Amino acid sequence: MSFWGQLNFQDAASPTMTQLIAFHDHAMLILTLVISIVGYAMISIMVNKLSCRTILEAQQIETIWTVIPAIILLFLAFPSLRLLYLMEETMNPNLTLKAIGHQWYWSYEYSDYSDLKFDSYMLPAEDTTTEQFRLLEVDNRAVLPISSEIRVLVTAADVIHSWTVPSLGVKADAIPGRLNQMGVFISRPGVFYGQCSEICGANHSFMPIVIEAVEPSTFMQWTTSLAESS
Repeated sequence: MSFWGQLNFQDAASPTMTQLIAFHDHAMLILTLVISIVGYAMISIMVNKLSCRTILEAQQIETIWTVIPAIILLFLAFPSLRLLYLMEETMNPNLTLKAIGHQWYWSYEYSDYSDLKFDSYMLPAEDTTTEQFRLLEVDNRAVLPISSEIRVLVTAADVIHSWTVPSLGVKADAIPGRLNQMGVFISRPGVFYGQCSEICGANHSFMPIVIEAVEPSTFMQWTTSLAESS
C-alpha cells in the first residue's frame, strides 16, 4: 500500500517485484554514474579556457566514447532480458484466475472451479470503516493462495481496462475479445491493492483491485464455503 509523500516502490510481495526493484536500483546506479561523468566533463569544458584550432579529428577518443557507452548498455540489457524471461507466463499453474474488466468494476472467475465467480465493486466512502482505505476497498476481494504458481487471465467486456497490482509487480491490459496472460507468485500473506491503469471512462478512478493472499489451507476453506453458499 502506498502512502502520500512516498517516493519509492511499494514493498514487494512477489519474487517478480523484488527483481524489478533490484533492477531499478541497478539502472539508477548506472544513470547516476553516467550523469556525474558527463556533468563533470561539461563543467570542465565551460570553466577552462584551453583551446586548439589545429585538431580536425580524434579517432581514439571517438572510439573510446563509442565503446564505453556500448558496454554500459550491455550492463543494462542483460539484467533486463533476464528479468523479462523470469516474468514470462507460468507453464504449470496451480490455479487460474480470470479478471474481467467492466465499466466500472471487476468480475473474477476461478477457472478450476465451475461455479466460483463473483463481481467486485468499490465500497462507497460512506460504507467504509476507519480501518479501511477510502476508494480502494471492495465488497468482494479476490482471494489467492500464497506460495503457489497462479495464472491470471485478463480481458474486458466493453472498453480497454488495465489490471494492475504494484506490490505483485503485475500489469496487463484488459482488451475486449482478447485474453492476456501473466504469472503471479505471492510470497507472503496480506492484502494488496491496485487500480485500473487505463483511462476507461467517467468512473475510471472507482474500480479498484484488491487481492487477499492467504495460506493454501485457508484458500481451500474459502472456496468450499463460497461454493456451499452459492
